[in-house]
Amino acid sequence: MNPKFLQLIVTQLNISEKSVRSTLNLLEEGATIPFIARYRKEVTGSLDEVQIADIQREWKKLQDLQKRKESILQSIEEQGKLTDELRSRIESTFNMTELEDIYLPYKRKRATRASKAKEKGLEPLAKQIFKQYDNDQVEKLAQAYLSDEVPSIEDALQGARDIIAEQINEDEKARNLVRQAFRREATIRSKVARGKDQEGAKYRDYFDFEESLKKCPSHRLLAIRRGEEEGFLRVLISPDDENTVYRLEQKFVRGYGESSEQVKMALEDGYKRLLAPSIETEFRNLSKDKADEEAIVVFTQNLRQLLLSPPLGQKRVIGLDPGFRTGCKVVVLDESGNLLQNTTIFPHPPQSRTLEAKKTIEHIAITMNIDAIAVGNGTASRETMAFCRSLSFHNPVEVFLVNESGASIYSASDIAREEFPDHDVTVRGAVSIARRLMDPLAELVKIDPKSIGVGQYQHDVNQPKLKESLDQVVESCVNSVGINLNTASKHLLTYVSGLGPTLAQNIVNYRADNGSFKSRKELSKVPRMGAKAFEQCAGFLRIRDAKHPLDNTAVHPESYHIVEKMAKDLNCSISDLIQDANLRKQVNLRAYTSDTIGLPTLNDIMKELAKPGLDPRGSAKAVEFSKEISSIEDLKEGMVLNGIVNNVTNFGAFVDIGIKESGLVHISQMANRFIKSPSEVVSLNQEVTVRVMSIDLQRKRVQLSMKDV
Repeated sequence: MNPKFLQLIVTQLNISEKSVRSTLNLLEEGATIPFIARYRKEVTGSLDEVQIADIQREWKKLQDLQKRKESILQSIEEQGKLTDELRSRIESTFNMTELEDIYLPYKRKRATRASKAKEKGLEPLAKQIFKQYDNDQVEKLAQAYLSDEVPSIEDALQGARDIIAEQINEDEKARNLVRQAFRREATIRSKVARGKDQEGAKYRDYFDFEESLKKCPSHRLLAIRRGEEEGFLRVLISPDDENTVYRLEQKFVRGYGESSEQVKMALEDGYKRLLAPSIETEFRNLSKDKADEEAIVVFTQNLRQLLLSPPLGQKRVIGLDPGFRTGCKVVVLDESGNLLQNTTIFPHPPQSRTLEAKKTIEHIAITMNIDAIAVGNGTASRETMAFCRSLSFHNPVEVFLVNESGASIYSASDIAREEFPDHDVTVRGAVSIARRLMDPLAELVKIDPKSIGVGQYQHDVNQPKLKESLDQVVESCVNSVGINLNTASKHLLTYVSGLGPTLAQNIVNYRADNGSFKSRKELSKVPRMGAKAFEQCAGFLRIRDAKHPLDNTAVHPESYHIVEKMAKDLNCSISDLIQDANLRKQVNLRAYTSDTIGLPTLNDIMKELAKPGLDPRGSAKAVEFSKEISSIEDLKEGMVLNGIVNNVTNFGAFVDIGIKESGLVHISQMANRFIKSPSEVVSLNQEVTVRVMSIDLQRKRVQLSMKDV
């Protein structure tokens, strides 16, 4: 382990060296982040998943930096230009920008104006002029370099200036000076592209826009960049060019003679043609990276909240995918989410077979012992919710509106075809809606998170970084909830710590061949389930009604002996210890500590014994929307309505108020106090009360407020 890397991570993250070293050792041994955070608290000093992921990310960045250093050293050495001093500089830097600046003069380039001038033998002339000693003899100096390739004095001087311009561009101090100007005073400007006024109307807020780059929020920057990529906007990022050139002249131009004038001309050309565009690209990338990070944070927070939405649980459910002309697709699922039957009803215009539809749903509800109805929130959802609530049932049947974003993606996917090869996409979509109510986590893991509709410019950000972050969130959520080993799909099992696609499929195959798992120990019989994989996954897999009561808890098998000793010392069974709080109060945890087991693990064990197998997500609740409105045309300013938060961004929250269009609560309208982020006030799927501020029928936009309601 590189000691310098270790110290850099310690300093960067402000985490103790012991914790960083131990975490890196565990990661290198193949331990997953959820496993380390949950079962190795004594080793890491109780670091949480975020801290462990930060350590992993910083370590990877430093490894990438080291690989780049090795590549650069090899390149310069092959050129025969690697000195001991240069090697030392490269090896001692841990900043990627500084490293690339050091390498820039040695970087292999395509033919440039400067390289062509050097081929004509003009480099000595450029060096003489750059020294600015012979300030009044420039033409005389240039005369000596005339040739067939350099026919005139002006050609010679132009070539020399090209060489000087490139030299200034490659000068580290010059680049840092320009960077400083960009960092301090860069402005982002956007203009509408010629002839794109009508076609690019959705970007009209940016047709003549200007803002300090460092103050431009991530959502605005990403919107401008999208407009540029689509060809509707022209974008420039620059500081005060005149002041920046003046600062460069103070550094490179000495005196007022002819040589100095040539250097000044070269500098101005180099800044405009090379230096400014290069640093602008750098700051475009830096600002994009920062915006990406902020957008990814928003997306991951939303995704976590969505995945951890309260489930209805194992109930019999009707799933309804609403529609007008094509009708409402109806599916019936049993307690395990298996499809029992499907049909189509037409309660709405143009068919309006309402009575027939009413009899169909009421008959299904009675004969199939239905507990709930899940209605997708797409087209005709409002009308379908009203239809369902008008029905008569012998037993209580709750009606839920379910966010169906991404259901169409799932229904056309290979996963859906594999699950329901004999049904079309409409049936699969309705099944997905019903299952989302029963267990959002189990169903949503089957869909690309970018298609779930809870992000902010998710298709514009760095896709590998987004995928890595989202995968970590899904893995974290799956493992924090715990998975029923005997009912989980292979897609859900894939995200369990230590498994992956192959072992997940092997578990499903083993269940099919041998029936339900009776114990966690039985996992060792699954093909390719080695000791390491078992260690990583066992604590996150639950077996209901298992012979060993701890098999349905988050207590890891490696700690069973501790609970067994507690029970023995109290002269009771493990089941007694779980059921009797008074018995647990008699346990002196310090008596069970050892070199490897400390109070953090023991406290976790006691918490789990108090609530064995409890789902931390709570339970689903139905929300009723106002009966006064069914479309945006029914809204009036000042109306106070119930709603559900269905997306949280940096600039506000979108709220479903029971119509097709979600309303926006801008961050300034979220609280009667200053807040830095909407997430301070609301979370995904939260029920809120809002007031209608304004309605834009043309653009189908609704502005809402949460203040004073």
